[in-house]
Amino acid sequence: MGRSAEYSEGFAKNDGVKIFYRDYGPKEGDPILMVHGLGAQLVHWPLHLINFLQEHNFRPITYDNRDVGLSSRFSGTPSFILDYIKYFFRMPINSEYTIDDMAEDGIKLLETLNINKAHILGTSMGGMIAQIISAQYPKKVKSFTLIASTASTPSPLNAPTKPVRDLMMERSKNPNASVEEVIKREIQMVSLIGMEGRVVDTPEFRKETIQNLNRSQDGSGYARQLLAILASKDRLRKIQKIKAPTLIIHGKDDPMIRLKNAYKMHRLIPHSKLKIIKEMRHLIEPEILLRFKDDLLEHLRLAS
Repeated sequence: MGRSAEYSEGFAKNDGVKIFYRDYGPKEGDPILMVHGLGAQLVHWPLHLINFLQEHNFRPITYDNRDVGLSSRFSGTPSFILDYIKYFFRMPINSEYTIDDMAEDGIKLLETLNINKAHILGTSMGGMIAQIISAQYPKKVKSFTLIASTASTPSPLNAPTKPVRDLMMERSKNPNASVEEVIKREIQMVSLIGMEGRVVDTPEFRKETIQNLNRSQDGSGYARQLLAILASKDRLRKIQKIKAPTLIIHGKDDPMIRLKNAYKMHRLIPHSKLKIIKEMRHLIEPEILLRFKDDLLEHLRLAS
C-alpha cells in the first residue's frame, strides 16, 4: 500500500515569487524533487508514481511551478499573432520569466526544506527546467531522470503534431473557458497524448478535472509558461555539462515531444542511459510505469 495521503505542504520563496509545494515524506526517505510540465499542477502527478517511490524509501517532493496552481501568478497577456510570427521565423521572443527562473524556484524549494542534495525527476517542460538544475547545480543533484522532454527550443520543424498543437493554442487563447469546455479539452488532449486505446471520458476523469479546476481556476499562466518555453534558448550545450547519472525515458510515439529529441539528449548528456517505451506517448499511466519501474529503481538506487 502507498502512503501518498501523508504529506506536508507549504511555500518556498524565490525573490518574491511564492512556490507552493507538497512534501510526501517520509523525512528519512531519500529526497526526489519532481518537476512537472506545462500548465500542470502538483496534483497532476500520478499517485501510482508517488506511491512507487515512497514504497522504495524515497521522499517525493512536488510543487506548483510559478504561474500555476497555488504558486505566485503573473499578469501579462501574450500577443499570440505577433509571438506566433516570431516563433515561425525563429525570431527572439520576450517572456515575463524564463525557464532558468523556474529552475531557480526548484533550488529555492530544496533550500527551504534544508535538502543539500536530491534526485531530480522532470517530465516535459519540467524536464527542461530540471536540465538547468542538473547542469548548473551539480553539487545538489544525486541523479537525473528525464521523461518525455527536449533540450531544443521548439520550432516548426520540431513541434507537436497539429492536433496537439491546435489544442495547446486553444488553451492558451481561452484561459477562462467554462467547466464543460475545460473537461472537453482535457478529454481531447489526454486522448491524444495518453496511451492508445485509453478510455478517458469517465466519471472519475471528469470529477478529477473539476477538482483540479476548483483548486486553481486561473488558467492564464499556461500561455505565459508556453511563452517562456518558446523564448528560451536551447540547452544543447548546457546539458553536456551534466555530471549526475542520467536516465532518459521517452515514448516511441510521443505526439507532444518527438522521439528524436530523446536520441539527441542521449548523445549529448555524458554516460546517460536511454529507455524507449513502445506503448508510451507522453503520459505515465500505470501500465507505462510498469514498463520502466525497474530501470528507474536501479537508476535511483545506484545514485543513492
